[in-house]
Amino acid sequence: MESDRRRFLGLTGGALAGMLAGCTGGDGTPTDGATSDTPTDGGTATDAGGSYTVSMAPVGDVTFDSVPETFSVYESGYADMGVALGLSDRLLAVGNKARFHTEQYAELDGVSVDEEGLTQLMGDSFAIDAELMLELDSDVHVIDPQWLLKNGFFKLEQSDLDTVSERAGPFIGNTIFRRTDGWHDYRYYSLYEAFEKVAEVFQRRDRYEAVKAVHDDAVAELSANLPGPDQRPNALLCFGGGDEPETFSPYRLSGQGTNKKQFRDLGITDALSGTGISGLSTTDRGKIDYETILQVDPDSILVRGHEDKTREEFQDTVVSFMKDHSVAAELSAVQNEMVFRGGPIYQGPIQHLFNLERFANLYFPDSFSGELFARAELSAAIRGEA
Repeated sequence: MESDRRRFLGLTGGALAGMLAGCTGGDGTPTDGATSDTPTDGGTATDAGGSYTVSMAPVGDVTFDSVPETFSVYESGYADMGVALGLSDRLLAVGNKARFHTEQYAELDGVSVDEEGLTQLMGDSFAIDAELMLELDSDVHVIDPQWLLKNGFFKLEQSDLDTVSERAGPFIGNTIFRRTDGWHDYRYYSLYEAFEKVAEVFQRRDRYEAVKAVHDDAVAELSANLPGPDQRPNALLCFGGGDEPETFSPYRLSGQGTNKKQFRDLGITDALSGTGISGLSTTDRGKIDYETILQVDPDSILVRGHEDKTREEFQDTVVSFMKDHSVAAELSAVQNEMVFRGGPIYQGPIQHLFNLERFANLYFPDSFSGELFARAELSAAIRGEA
């Protein structure tokens, strides 16, 4: 793996270790504009020789001398961004294959990903092997290095990331799926801000724009037909594994993060607002039980950890258990048939469109039924034919 064949030129303005250890790059404040279209931390700069630089917090500027041919991710939302740019054949690895939900691609003509051929970065006991990353030899790692360093489960050191960057490819990415980690004291990106950065890395802004146009039309259609704010329920979003969950890890809908974008688009409010209950984070692994949930008595409950089930399978297991539970059966959400699978932990632009449609139909069946966006239009955008 000689360095002279790498497509990465280097980080500008400092040593790699300094960049990764600090929180440099991107001097903007945290934003969450769902359709932001303008880079706010430098964008892409191209020199006369054909190289170009992409800037994204926390790493800062990363310069490429040509477009990366292969990439790896941790958050599979970034994998979905790659698929949305027509790059599925360049994806080598994701952090956790079980959290890369690809079933919706079957509805899109000419869009697929070879799941069997993907490598999982996370190994036994959640650890990530730096040697595996070296073997994969990805031209770029669309991964927030701070996520790898601050999450103690992964057991990676700064020296590991330095070696991977120097001998394989650079890191560029931001932990965007949630906003509850105290160590994340640098800029966040909304789903489409991050998607735009990935498009800049792979020089496919035309496909980004085409997919974004489908998104903008869908959100506009949704907004025009949503019931008024007083007719929109609140929701408790939580993680509860197993078919008979007794305790749950709470998420905060008000805490933003890209995996909750569809709920914000729908105007679903946070049932935990004002309760003092914190959301799941690297350091907060607190649980709540049915007695606590009953005190809140949310209008609806969204349970994560069940995306491998159909809606019917979820009803026949988790919801049936709640209906028979002495405390859960008292919940308004259980009595009113308002307990749903909570959606994926990670999501990109394709997954978001399908999830937006799914929850619009679930929450507002009198206003929405069937498809919210045209599959053919999205497929053409991904294929570069829009």
